[in-house]
Amino acid sequence: MESLPGLLAEFAGLAVAVVVPLFVAMDPLGALPLVLAWTGQLPIAERERQFRDALLTALAIGGIFAVGGGALLGLLGIGVADFLVAGGAVLLVLAVRDLALSGEEPRGQPTVADFGVVPIGTPLLAGPATLATILILVGKYGLLPTLLALGLNLLLAWWLFRQAGVVTRLLGQNGLRALSKIVSLVLAAIAVRLIREGVVTIFQLPSL
Repeated sequence: MESLPGLLAEFAGLAVAVVVPLFVAMDPLGALPLVLAWTGQLPIAERERQFRDALLTALAIGGIFAVGGGALLGLLGIGVADFLVAGGAVLLVLAVRDLALSGEEPRGQPTVADFGVVPIGTPLLAGPATLATILILVGKYGLLPTLLALGLNLLLAWWLFRQAGVVTRLLGQNGLRALSKIVSLVLAAIAVRLIREGVVTIFQLPSL
């Protein structure tokens, strides 16, 4: 019979092997500036609602993919590269629209769409990298560890997003407007990268 320290070491190794890849794929730290730019000027209650919507969306999409993602993709003939192109296209449209807004039309106001479900929930949190990682982890470690890792990472993302309010108080309204334009430009670059990677994979081109 294996000793308790051995069991604990095995459990810790499994936890790291499942949680860390999902954390890297989800990248809540990288998404934090985007979340701040989109929701920093909202009232606290509205910001919390959008965070909740984003996490529930990511949990639902991630859970569905963990349970039947492989079979669904095979049935529809959809690959990870298709998600890269689609997710990049959604982000690019959002980035271009936000760059076109004047400085008097800050994001997060009632005239601007809700950012909770799209794009924070998907494709930022539950994007192509996250979904592909979930499929790999389910095949390697099983359904239950993968779902637990997904839930843990979403809880961590929720905690990180809630810290956006502290940054908002430090930057002020003008600082948020300036940050939002910079973030939109970065988001457009990320979107182009996703589309490029998807096209390269689909057409089996040399890496661009």
